[in-house]
Amino acid sequence: MTETAPTIGIIGGSGMLGRAISLALLDRKVIAETDFWISNRSGSRAGFEQFPGIHVTSDNSQLADACEIIILSVPPGSASGISIDADNRLIVSVMAGVTLAELQALTGSSRIIRAMSSPAAELGLAYSPWVAGAQVDAADRALVTTILEACGGTDEIMEEAHLDHFTAMTGPVPGFVAFYAQCMIDYAVRSGIAPAIADRAVRQLFFASGAMLMHGKPTPSDHVQEMIDYAGTTAAGLISMQNSPIAEAIAEGLDAAVDRARNIR
Repeated sequence: MTETAPTIGIIGGSGMLGRAISLALLDRKVIAETDFWISNRSGSRAGFEQFPGIHVTSDNSQLADACEIIILSVPPGSASGISIDADNRLIVSVMAGVTLAELQALTGSSRIIRAMSSPAAELGLAYSPWVAGAQVDAADRALVTTILEACGGTDEIMEEAHLDHFTAMTGPVPGFVAFYAQCMIDYAVRSGIAPAIADRAVRQLFFASGAMLMHGKPTPSDHVQEMIDYAGTTAAGLISMQNSPIAEAIAEGLDAAVDRARNIR
């Protein structure tokens, strides 16, 4: 952003997701410290000691009065306690399950964007899809794109209902991957491999696999088929898994996460 960039505030800026987004914006110099606010219940600046110029408050209204862009990052069950009058402010919510219409009623603003992100934002590795309300203009879209690109990858989507599906993928995927990794580590340990070595190996393998998926040209489907066509050890494992209920189990897990996103409050 330029020297005339708008002020940004994050309500819930000390929570896991709010802090990750805050650090993404500050570390990548999207916003100057003196133009950045966070609010939390205690008014504590713990976790932000390296940024002495930011403004910290326990008063959401004080933040709303000072900021032109307000990011909402509180637990969905606490949304009703946000208590701000943010008419003509750009509101960017990363709260699961709180609709555009509800956000307008909660904040008094007609410039509303719903997004989903993850704590990987701190590393610039999050994927943050978003959907815009009817009163969001091209300038607002450019601002939210800049903010979310600091967190990683981002796309505007056109259907608000699809955000629940992205919530089910964006939030749980690190947990799903960790579960798969845990299964592989447990398998290695049962085979007699030292736990520390199994843990280190699987972490490195998952890191490398993610980088290959991100930067390689083949789609995941293409990559699977290439491995099967090679007819080696990977093919044997993949064919066994394709013939198992694992795909249905993953879909059921995602359906459960979607349902929770829609009924989280």
